Amino acid sequence: MQRTPGTPLNDPTSSHQVGDAEPTEPADESSAGSPPSPPSTRSWKWIGLFGGVGLLILLLDQITKALALTHLTPGEPVNVIGSLLKFNLIRNPGAAFSLGTGYTPYISAVQITVAIGVVYLSRRLGSAGWAVAFGLLFGGAVGNIIDRIFREPSAFHGHVVDFLQTPHWAIFNVADMAVTSAAILLVIQTLRGVKLDGTREQRR
Repeated sequence: MQRTPGTPLNDPTSSHQVGDAEPTEPADESSAGSPPSPPSTRSWKWIGLFGGVGLLILLLDQITKALALTHLTPGEPVNVIGSLLKFNLIRNPGAAFSLGTGYTPYISAVQITVAIGVVYLSRRLGSAGWAVAFGLLFGGAVGNIIDRIFREPSAFHGHVVDFLQTPHWAIFNVADMAVTSAAILLVIQTLRGVKLDGTREQRR
């Protein structure tokens, strides 16, 4: 092609020259219309929070039970805060707050199922509230499962150590407190419309 005066070869207005177009970057997943995959670091953060809370509750439950067995005598309550809080050691064959006495093996099976289900669902965690609630539920369930498996009178018939007493309430332990707190927190998250994965329900 003959070059005409005043027309540079790299003239940007020329539409027939080859190789003068700037390369374009490939579109990302969001611009292409496909939903972006959740960051793995975020998922592990919530799983780590769940595991940390669960481990903390489990350790606190087992340590306080060991201290209660060492320093308390059944039938001899100790006032801690007047009549508002007492240490009163008992062995409970039933569920939380001494419910379901006589159904220890079935209660054990239910608690083991709950613990396994919480671990399975923890892979979908995307919210701090759900992660804390799952940690409380897991730590409390496992704390009492350990008692039922390893304490007297026999495996899966073991009696749970309870030692905290308040007025007009059944004697309980740290694991019971954790399970109850988890239930309250789960209700709050549901009422707020926060789903397990951290998304919110669209309210009309």
